[in-house]
Amino acid sequence: MTQGDVLAILQDSLLVALKLSAPMLVISIAIGLVIAIFQAATQIHEQTLTFVPKVLAIALLLIVLGSWMMTLMDDLVQRLFRIMAGL
Repeated sequence: MTQGDVLAILQDSLLVALKLSAPMLVISIAIGLVIAIFQAATQIHEQTLTFVPKVLAIALLLIVLGSWMMTLMDDLVQRLFRIMAGL
């Protein structure tokens, strides 16, 4: 196994990690921004106000995108196992 092969595996793994985490991070940031604007407009500065909507949105997102995320992760693991079997 060459250094280029290892770097290609690392690149694929990082890309999959980015694809898996990006939807949850984007939703979390968007909800945080909307709630921060609401808090600034109403002068309600409760720290726990953002927690529940973020948790609910991320849970809903995991339900909606869970199968796609599992398929993406399964493809990566299958590829890694094929590479390991070929060594």
